[in-house]
Amino acid sequence: MADASSEARLARGALAKLGRALDGEVITAGDPGYGDARRVWNGMIDRRPLVIARPRDASGVATVIRFAREHELRLAVRGGGHNVAGSAVCDGGIVCDLSGLRGVDLDPAGRVARAGGGATWGDLDRATHTIGMATTGGMISSTGIGGLTLGGGLGWLMRAHGLACDQLTSVDLVTADGESVSCDAETNPDLFWAVRGGGGNFGVATAITYRLHQVDVVTGGLLIYPLEQAVDVLLHYDRCCAETPDHVTTAAAFATAPDAPAFPEALRGRPIVMVALCAIGASAAIERDIAPLRRFGPPALDLVGPTTYPALQSSLDAGAPPHARNYWKACYLDALTPDLVRALVDNFARACSPMSQVLIHQIGGAVARVGELETAFPHRKSPYLVNLVGMWQRPQDDAANIDWTRRYWNAVRPSAKGTYVNYLGDDEAGWIDSVYPPETLKRLVAAKNRWDPDNVFRTNQNIPPRR
Repeated sequence: MADASSEARLARGALAKLGRALDGEVITAGDPGYGDARRVWNGMIDRRPLVIARPRDASGVATVIRFAREHELRLAVRGGGHNVAGSAVCDGGIVCDLSGLRGVDLDPAGRVARAGGGATWGDLDRATHTIGMATTGGMISSTGIGGLTLGGGLGWLMRAHGLACDQLTSVDLVTADGESVSCDAETNPDLFWAVRGGGGNFGVATAITYRLHQVDVVTGGLLIYPLEQAVDVLLHYDRCCAETPDHVTTAAAFATAPDAPAFPEALRGRPIVMVALCAIGASAAIERDIAPLRRFGPPALDLVGPTTYPALQSSLDAGAPPHARNYWKACYLDALTPDLVRALVDNFARACSPMSQVLIHQIGGAVARVGELETAFPHRKSPYLVNLVGMWQRPQDDAANIDWTRRYWNAVRPSAKGTYVNYLGDDEAGWIDSVYPPETLKRLVAAKNRWDPDNVFRTNQNIPPRR
């Protein structure tokens, strides 16, 4: 909640001054759009900033940062607002909302796309698809490009081309001093290293330039089985992952089947296990490449087939609805052992909510071929990342669903090999040592000391300066 002292600091005409200086929108609690403007994807987050500012360019972002510092206000930066910890909004401070920076410029000859820091993956994918290209980024189209990329960026193309952060050719940021800087392999290389996995700790990314790859039609979708077959399905999946070619990215998942005509009646409303995949291209050769995943036996529902990349990128959106209540845990895994697989299946069978899910991302491929210290993204050699997603609708169900997720996590945690910064929750602010190995964290702290020594950018999975 806003405190009286911060309200008083703004009562002396400061907001009017900000409105005159900013080429953009300024929203406060008295404005009709304030309620919607402060909402983020995770419905558990209910914070009330004093001000929400929507600049239209880097100059406007600098104005917001300087205003926050001048008035000693906590600063939050909003891209897509999808972060499960809700770091896009803060109580009693100012939100720099980048939704006015969503443009995408294409350079087909140079095979790059330059996107505004407030763009979503849907924005970027639709634009790049017009030239038959794409880049790695997310699995939900409404996710913002900035937060996902700066933290690493899993996606359907990662085994073929690397993480989203591996596609960066340059990033434009506004620093804690309100200065615009660019970074790439030659210019400010320490900053360029840090933003590829270190999150939003070093500045506000106003423009991000990505390397593009020839991707038009893909073969992708879901192979779906009843949960009773889940142990055998996952053990078969694990064996297939050892041989999966790099142009095929896969994941396994648990969910509850919707009560929808597209699903066989025997599955509707029941827990299921799925194998999700994306293979670049559509041909007889691609069908041979994915055939081992089908050899377990006929699935109850086979939704794998040729589709466009943007269609695949948005195909899972319904499973991540805005404003549902979310509580997550995540970790990397060295293996899917039989004991771990049984624990994963048994605990999902006790889910409190039909909206809850478990995602097991296969990593490897191009992700693992980047050196551990070439970027700030760690754990590149881990073959899997598991994400336990507690998701429900009603506030009165919070305690039961949080307890289920934590119990599930306790069953998985003995197998954990570190965690992923983009999946840390609001109650895991002190877990930064579990994200980064000591040498990586040491370099990130050095970058923080140089670019944000006062920790202006702390409403995030924070890397404090001067550790």
